[in-house]
Amino acid sequence: MKFTIERAALLKSLGHVQSVVERRNTIPILSNVKIEVSDGGLSLNATDMDLDIVETTPAEVAGKGATTASAHTLYEIVRKLPEGAQVELDSDGDDGKVVLRSGRSRFSLAALPTQDFPVMAEGELPYAFILPAAELRGIIDHTRFAISTEETRYYLNGIYLHSAENNGVQVLRAVATDGHRLASVEIPLPEGASGMPGVIVPRKAVGELRKLIDETEAEISVALSDTKIRFGFDDGVLTSKLIDGTFPDYQRVIPTDNDKVMEVDRKQFADAVDRVSAISSEKSRAVKLSLSAGALILSASSPDAGSATEELEASYGAESLEIGFNSRYLLDVTQQIEGDTAQFVMADATSPTIVREVDDASALYVLMPMRV
Repeated sequence: MKFTIERAALLKSLGHVQSVVERRNTIPILSNVKIEVSDGGLSLNATDMDLDIVETTPAEVAGKGATTASAHTLYEIVRKLPEGAQVELDSDGDDGKVVLRSGRSRFSLAALPTQDFPVMAEGELPYAFILPAAELRGIIDHTRFAISTEETRYYLNGIYLHSAENNGVQVLRAVATDGHRLASVEIPLPEGASGMPGVIVPRKAVGELRKLIDETEAEISVALSDTKIRFGFDDGVLTSKLIDGTFPDYQRVIPTDNDKVMEVDRKQFADAVDRVSAISSEKSRAVKLSLSAGALILSASSPDAGSATEELEASYGAESLEIGFNSRYLLDVTQQIEGDTAQFVMADATSPTIVREVDDASALYVLMPMRV
């Protein structure tokens, strides 16, 4: 196996695949990236047994073959080579070594047999559809901040992707919640997604996918079954196992009879929350919203640091209300709203509050209040 490739091209592909590889592995082969060279160029493959990524990139092929080498070591070497350098890799497969040459540098890396590299069998993926990259980025960005990190409730450790109905229209909806906040976003149901099972895409897969599609404008092909999901784009394919669990009935926590509506400039509100929360205790991060006709006062206090208040103009016509929220959660939600005006729909100080953008009905957020 022998090929030559420009440093930047190799670094980009290695950067994509090596981030799947865990830093600590009890199984040595899982620390490695599989390097395969054919007429089509160079193919890099990494897996952690739950997530698998393959990326192909053009290379000047002098000899076909395959080997494996430490993903993180190879990435660090290529990263530290000078810009514009040509990188040559070769391995004859007999001595268990991969040799990398670039300019006057030469590295000899330990290799493991390619037959030890695990193959993540996909099986049948009966549901397939296409999503524009921008739509998939939007789905991820509007929901992933609410994914739970609590391992005991493992079924909340991902984004729940499912087909649903909204006012008689079929939609593809993504939902994430950690029990304190909920994010829901929907798009028209793509062709081919009808009848798909509801699936929970794990947090790590969501994070890797978001990085991979950050710059692409290509369409993303999505194929899934009850147990796996595959995303194909540009020169890469990401396959992930799904979380084997039942996502809770999230509709039950979305209030339907909240009647107190406040509308406020999103940026002014976020900036004010950020300022007054500087005084709130690190543990509670609580900020109180005091609402009266046409006015909103934000306040925070802590026994050690003192207190802070800030008044904002707001459109509010219901009876006076005081309600508290975790400032971090307020900021997370307002950052997702792209328009100028955020709308809060409340019932009382203890019931869930709906937050949404005035001009965009496709995204909805629910926040649980705090006692302040």
